[in-house]
Amino acid sequence: MDTVGKIDIKKELRTLIEQENNLHVLEEIKTLLVKSSLDPNLREKLTSRALKAEEDIKAGKVYTREEFEKKLDSRLDL
Repeated sequence: MDTVGKIDIKKELRTLIEQENNLHVLEEIKTLLVKSSLDPNLREKLTSRALKAEEDIKAGKVYTREEFEKKLDSRLDL
Protein backbone atom coordinates (compact mmCIF):
# COMPACT_ATOMS: atom_id res chain seq x y z
CA MET A 1 0.00 0.00 0.00
CA ASP A 2 1.31 3.42 -0.85
CA THR A 3 1.96 6.16 1.69
CA VAL A 4 -1.03 8.25 0.58
CA GLY A 5 -3.35 5.28 1.04
CA LYS A 6 -2.01 4.67 4.55
CA ILE A 7 -2.48 8.33 5.47
CA ASP A 8 -6.07 8.27 4.17
CA ILE A 9 -6.89 5.15 6.17
CA LYS A 10 -5.35 6.61 9.33
CA LYS A 11 -7.40 9.80 8.90
CA GLU A 12 -10.57 7.79 8.39
CA LEU A 13 -9.83 5.64 11.45
CA ARG A 14 -9.22 8.72 13.60
CA THR A 15 -12.54 10.19 12.48
CA LEU A 16 -14.45 6.97 13.09
CA ILE A 17 -12.86 6.48 16.51
CA GLU A 18 -13.66 10.07 17.51
CA GLN A 19 -17.31 9.55 16.54
CA GLU A 20 -17.65 6.19 18.32
CA ASN A 21 -19.37 6.33 21.72
CA ASN A 22 -19.72 2.61 22.42
CA LEU A 23 -17.03 1.70 24.95
CA HIS A 24 -17.13 -1.97 23.94
CA VAL A 25 -16.38 -1.11 20.32
CA LEU A 26 -13.53 1.17 21.36
CA GLU A 27 -12.08 -1.55 23.60
CA GLU A 28 -12.28 -4.05 20.73
CA ILE A 29 -10.45 -1.65 18.42
CA LYS A 30 -7.77 -1.10 21.04
CA THR A 31 -7.38 -4.84 21.59
CA LEU A 32 -7.13 -5.43 17.87
CA LEU A 33 -4.43 -2.79 17.45
CA VAL A 34 -2.43 -3.81 20.52
CA LYS A 35 -2.56 -7.47 19.60
CA SER A 36 -1.73 -6.94 15.92
CA SER A 37 1.84 -8.03 16.54
CA LEU A 38 0.66 -11.41 17.89
CA ASP A 39 0.96 -14.67 16.06
CA PRO A 40 -1.09 -14.78 12.83
CA ASN A 41 -3.61 -17.37 14.08
CA LEU A 42 -4.50 -15.35 17.16
CA ARG A 43 -4.67 -12.17 15.10
CA GLU A 44 -7.10 -13.86 12.70
CA LYS A 45 -9.31 -15.02 15.59
CA LEU A 46 -9.37 -11.55 17.16
CA THR A 47 -10.19 -9.93 13.84
CA SER A 48 -12.96 -12.43 13.23
CA ARG A 49 -14.45 -11.76 16.68
CA ALA A 50 -14.31 -8.00 16.17
CA LEU A 51 -16.02 -8.26 12.79
CA LYS A 52 -18.69 -10.58 14.23
CA ALA A 53 -19.29 -8.09 17.05
CA GLU A 54 -19.71 -5.31 14.49
CA GLU A 55 -22.26 -7.40 12.57
CA ASP A 56 -24.16 -8.19 15.78
CA ILE A 57 -24.29 -4.53 16.74
CA LYS A 58 -25.54 -3.51 13.29
CA ALA A 59 -28.16 -6.29 13.41
CA GLY A 60 -29.35 -5.14 16.83
CA LYS A 61 -28.16 -8.31 18.54
CA VAL A 62 -27.25 -6.50 21.73
CA TYR A 63 -28.59 -6.33 25.27
CA THR A 64 -29.23 -3.30 27.39
CA ARG A 65 -27.53 -3.38 30.76
CA GLU A 66 -30.86 -4.18 32.39
CA GLU A 67 -31.54 -7.07 29.98
CA PHE A 68 -28.08 -8.47 30.56
CA GLU A 69 -28.42 -8.25 34.35
CA LYS A 70 -31.82 -9.97 34.22
CA LYS A 71 -30.43 -12.75 32.02
CA LEU A 72 -27.42 -13.20 34.30
CA ASP A 73 -29.60 -13.25 37.43
CA SER A 74 -31.77 -15.89 35.80
CA ARG A 75 -28.79 -18.09 35.00
CA LEU A 76 -27.42 -17.70 38.52
CA ASP A 77 -30.86 -18.31 40.07
CA LEU A 78 -30.82 -14.94 41.85
